[in-house]
Amino acid sequence: VVTGIPLFYMELSFGQFANLGPISAWRVVPMMKGLGYASVMISAFVSIYYNVIIGWSLYYLFASMQAKLPWTDCSNLWNDASCRNLPLNSTNGSNVPGNSRWNPFPLECNDTVKSNCTTYQTAAEQYWEREVLGLTTYNGKQLKLEVDDFGTPMWPITLALLLAWILCFVCLIKGVKSSGRVVYFTAIFPYVVMIILVIYGATLQGARAGIEFYLTPDWSKLATAKPWGDAAIQIFYSLGVAFGGLQTMASYNKFKNNCYRDALMVSIINCCTSVFAGFAIFAVIGYMAIRTGVPIADVVKDGPGFAFVVYPEGIATMPAPQLWSILFFGMLLTLGLDSQFGMVETVISGIADEFPALAGKTFKRKCIFVAGMCIGMFFLGLPMMCRQGIY
Repeated sequence: VVTGIPLFYMELSFGQFANLGPISAWRVVPMMKGLGYASVMISAFVSIYYNVIIGWSLYYLFASMQAKLPWTDCSNLWNDASCRNLPLNSTNGSNVPGNSRWNPFPLECNDTVKSNCTTYQTAAEQYWEREVLGLTTYNGKQLKLEVDDFGTPMWPITLALLLAWILCFVCLIKGVKSSGRVVYFTAIFPYVVMIILVIYGATLQGARAGIEFYLTPDWSKLATAKPWGDAAIQIFYSLGVAFGGLQTMASYNKFKNNCYRDALMVSIINCCTSVFAGFAIFAVIGYMAIRTGVPIADVVKDGPGFAFVVYPEGIATMPAPQLWSILFFGMLLTLGLDSQFGMVETVISGIADEFPALAGKTFKRKCIFVAGMCIGMFFLGLPMMCRQGIY
């Protein structure tokens, strides 16, 4: 209300009035043109790493099509003695060897001074860190941590990143017309999956506890700065404010389009969607807490660890895990592509409007320009495909 909707409305109205990309629109106040360049640069930087996340989603999507999900147990080449399987036949974690109460990160120490401790990891976590990200190298069962070795791009996830950029190029080849048609699917499909996950999640044991944890506020935290900072970050990312994408898309509107109505509708639907998605997430978190016998707060993770470790762990214990895994990572893929289209189109439109000679006026010249942008950002993303790329 204070930041998101007003800025959203301002950018829509500005882009619609100027009928230009985020750089050229600032002809109205030439001294402020640096804001346009900053927006395009932000979108370019985020596009580079955001497509890496889409590449990871593609990698997991293909891995989900195997007869057994590769992060289900600790019998794989990348696992070692510190790996622990999730309990599959118990609701309190008591069937895990060597642990009366299963914990994702218990410590087992050789002496009273807590040195030489072993940190246990789940099978899903070792799959994420060792097989996907390559944070360690392995030869048989011998693993070696390579903290200082940046390494070279790893072929499996590099090919996934290449496929992500090919998808992006194909959907943007005709500009906003082609991406607009694709968005009919990529915007509706996640809603279908979320509804399915919410309904199924509600039937899982422990789902009620997870949802209660989600809906119960801790009012004391509102007196600290962190939740407000997190909220601002979330609303800027979620609504796409200050990235230049809103101005870019609004520049294609008719001059008298009701952008005030659009700003209110999109902002409210967007935030309601975020709240609704929380039910699908925390139902599974509650289920995981019951399965593992740990508090709900200890199951929750932020960052990529949730999407690529915690949720896959929960999926692996469900009936027909391949189906749920394909639905979940298919949803992540389509959600990611939606955002990626907007950011890359912002970069393309911003540069094309400001330097029309680069993009040209023919379709062939436009194809070459878009392909060049996608290829360039693909190569800029290659360092993130290396062993230390996650950092």
